Amino acid sequence: MEKINLKDKFNLITDFWSPALIGELNDQAVKIAKFKGEFPMHHHENEDELFLVIKGKCFLETENKTVELNVGEMCIVPKGMAHRPYSTEEAHVLMFEPLSTINTGNIENEYTKRDLKKI
Repeated sequence: MEKINLKDKFNLITDFWSPALIGELNDQAVKIAKFKGEFPMHHHENEDELFLVIKGKCFLETENKTVELNVGEMCIVPKGMAHRPYSTEEAHVLMFEPLSTINTGNIENEYTKRDLKKI
């Protein structure tokens, strides 16, 4: 059992849209990432995703609405729902999802990260 300092962990991340693994529990991953700009629209066939904003602001766009998330706010995207995260300025986001979750879901592109760095 160890204490995790989120600020210190975010300082280790240098690239946007490159999630890092900071913990695991019950076959779930606790990931952090820095968001800036637009991420591709995608969905996860079998996994729900939780997004919690630690710093800044981000948006989760779906086919029929956009959810704005500010510091301390979170949203759960249900499995199968197409969504596109984006942020106009740098945002620090914590994600909680099954270990099997690939960040780009049903698509493969330059943002796809399969072997996450553990920090």
